[in-house]
Amino acid sequence: MRLFLKIVFFILFSFFIITGCSTKKDTFVNRNWHALNTKYNVLFNGNEALVDGKETLIESFIDNYWEILPVERLAIREEIYLDSDVPSNPNFERAEEKATKAIQKHSMNIKGREKNTQMDESFLVLGKARYYEQRFVPALEAFNYILYKYPDSDKINEAKIWREKTNIRLENEELALTNLKRLTDYELLTDKDLADANAMMGQIYINLKEKDSAIQKLKIASYYTKSNEEKGRYYYIIGQLYNDLGYKDSANYAFDKVIDLNRKTRRVYMINAHLEKIKNFDTVNGDKELLLEQLTELEKNRENRPFLDKIYHQVGLFHLKEDSLKLAEEYFNKSLRKTTADRILNAKNYEILAQMKFEDNKYKLAGAYYDSTLLNLNNKTKKFRRLTKKRTNLDDVIKYEDIVKTNDSILYVVSLSEVDRNKYYQSYIDSLIDLEEAAREKEKIQQQLAGFASGEFKTKKNTFVTKNDNKFYFYNQTTLMYGLNEFKRIWGNRALEDNWRLSNKNIIRQIVNTNIKDTTSLKTTDKYSVSYYTDRLPVKKQELDSLIKERNFANYQLGVIYKEKFLEYDLAIHKFETLLKNNPEEKLIVPSKYNLYKIYEQQESTKAAPLKLNIISEHKNSRFAQILANPDIVLQNDAEGPEAKYNELYKRFENEDYETVIFEAEKYITRYNGDPITTKFEMLKASAIGRLKGFEAYKDAINYIALNYPNKEEGKEAQKILDETISKLENKTFADSTAKSTWKLVYPFNRDNVFKIKEVKETIEKAVKDVPQRKLSFSDDIYDAQLKFIVVHNFPSREQALGFSEFLNINKDYLVDSENFVISSLNYRIIQIHKNINDYLSQTNNPNLKFN
Repeated sequence: MRLFLKIVFFILFSFFIITGCSTKKDTFVNRNWHALNTKYNVLFNGNEALVDGKETLIESFIDNYWEILPVERLAIREEIYLDSDVPSNPNFERAEEKATKAIQKHSMNIKGREKNTQMDESFLVLGKARYYEQRFVPALEAFNYILYKYPDSDKINEAKIWREKTNIRLENEELALTNLKRLTDYELLTDKDLADANAMMGQIYINLKEKDSAIQKLKIASYYTKSNEEKGRYYYIIGQLYNDLGYKDSANYAFDKVIDLNRKTRRVYMINAHLEKIKNFDTVNGDKELLLEQLTELEKNRENRPFLDKIYHQVGLFHLKEDSLKLAEEYFNKSLRKTTADRILNAKNYEILAQMKFEDNKYKLAGAYYDSTLLNLNNKTKKFRRLTKKRTNLDDVIKYEDIVKTNDSILYVVSLSEVDRNKYYQSYIDSLIDLEEAAREKEKIQQQLAGFASGEFKTKKNTFVTKNDNKFYFYNQTTLMYGLNEFKRIWGNRALEDNWRLSNKNIIRQIVNTNIKDTTSLKTTDKYSVSYYTDRLPVKKQELDSLIKERNFANYQLGVIYKEKFLEYDLAIHKFETLLKNNPEEKLIVPSKYNLYKIYEQQESTKAAPLKLNIISEHKNSRFAQILANPDIVLQNDAEGPEAKYNELYKRFENEDYETVIFEAEKYITRYNGDPITTKFEMLKASAIGRLKGFEAYKDAINYIALNYPNKEEGKEAQKILDETISKLENKTFADSTAKSTWKLVYPFNRDNVFKIKEVKETIEKAVKDVPQRKLSFSDDIYDAQLKFIVVHNFPSREQALGFSEFLNINKDYLVDSENFVISSLNYRIIQIHKNINDYLSQTNNPNLKFN
């Protein structure tokens, strides 16, 4: 009987399974069979994969705490891929695979209605997997399918929120905001959905720069979310937004909420909240001792080791504000030594150190720090361009400061008496010997230590060898005692202190003198002789005057650089005042006084008025005095004035005398250094360089103006050219002969072939006048420093240009038998911009064309 019952049960069970597998029959068994299979088998695995993939994505995401954090931790790829080539995460692939399997195998679409209650969940998992893989359009399709096909689903609100998240990623913020507002206003949402919806609205308002509205939405999101990780992130973003709005007290309150969460949220939020509060510290009324205590506590906490780079940076800033420069430098270097992927933090550390070295007059070291700063910055940012300009200017500072330092040193030594001069150089030679002796001893000790490490070393009387590969050599008592005795034999009894080796120079000299041959060789070397230096000093008045002149010009240039390019007015004042005390040339006196006056005037110094009167009274014939006496009068008609010189040079530019323009502009830029008209000469020079030398030279010249005169009108115009025009000129690909364009007939000549150029020009001019029906024109154009073109314009086709060339070649009245080529107007523009005529001739199978 039992066997019979088992058989019957087995048959019935098998029947239910077979009939329940059908997706076409709307029965109780079928519906529940497929729903259970979908939920507890396929979708369970899909959701697990989705959670794992999301965790991996969050862990790999690196937040930039120097900017307002995004609400969602998802790094958007900047690269554009085909759908089949998108880099994928195996977990999201698995989640999508499971969701697709659930839809394909368990969907029960009968008479237009879905009978499997888990299908909405399947499409939701599918959409999420696609979203995290950044396939936003397919994700949007999945979410929209839920809204269209399953309006009664319990997942409908969640699907709507995910649809709007996707719209945000597709930059449809206005649509997403409208839909989310409707959802929160008219639908009854769970706490989680309400938190997610408000968080997304907060992100939209951040994107739209409406920070007040973003704060309100994120406050609601932080209240309703049950995730402490989300709470910490939302509170932190609220604090950042308050900081941007200038409400430091409200920001600190938000950061306190992050700190109160402690270990419930990510520690990185808590640490950065502490640091943001420290940045908001009131340096005037706040308790600095308490602040330093807080920083020290953060530094010493072992749990904060992963964040020491940021903590050290903040401690460095504290000491910098307190003028404890050595401590500040130490902490900035500590921050750099910590391995970090935060390139912005590295850039800030290097930039601060660069500025410190600059203010300490260590310009070469400052330059090295600026180089490191630039390596850590995005080269497309304004800050990169600003620091590039500063670094370029620093090259000039280094150059001129070296000149001043060297020439001052030489002039100082020359001014000494012979006895003092000899003492000066002997002191230098002694210090040189000390340094070399110290280096020799260091090398000797290193060699001995190397011998100890290998277990083999020699003494003068015998060879002592020990082998003990298994022990550190200081653990070998025989080796240790030998080392101590050898040290006492050479050095005697020494106290354990800094620079112990140099504490008694007589002993050091005695040790070095044990090798008499080396010491003798050392002292007979030229650089250890006083005469080696004194014989090289300039003695002639002409040589000394040249040094003084060079030093004074360097001081003037430094004054202008500090004033115009670095805005370091105190340094500029020092340089100009130093220059005026050292009997400079007449041409430097008035510009220096004028620059000093402009600085004093800007600083509202009492020195401005007396200096202005001094310039007007003592240099009344100078243009600076006339400008100060009559500021409303522009000396355009003054034959020696800068405006007149500029107008004269501009006429030369229009006459295509580009070499003269470049040469004269450089001369006037030096002469009128510090005058506002300098930038006009720079722009004229750049234009002439472009016409004569081509695109790359023009680009460099314009970039120089943009970097060095950013606040001048011409500097802004140069920047506009770089941003808007240069990119349009970069293309040097020649247009196809079928491209729509007029054509030109070009006769190239060497510019020194003056008579031939004149003859051909006159002949072509006559031919063009005699055939007016063609509406032709001609011109003679400069190509570069060697070539000039005689060009006939306005041919409607290549064939007509070739025909006119043939006409000139055979007609006795207009005989022109010179080498020529035809070119479209589009390509003629390219060869004039890029100076690549040889590339064009090679491309048109005419590489052997000889220039007349």
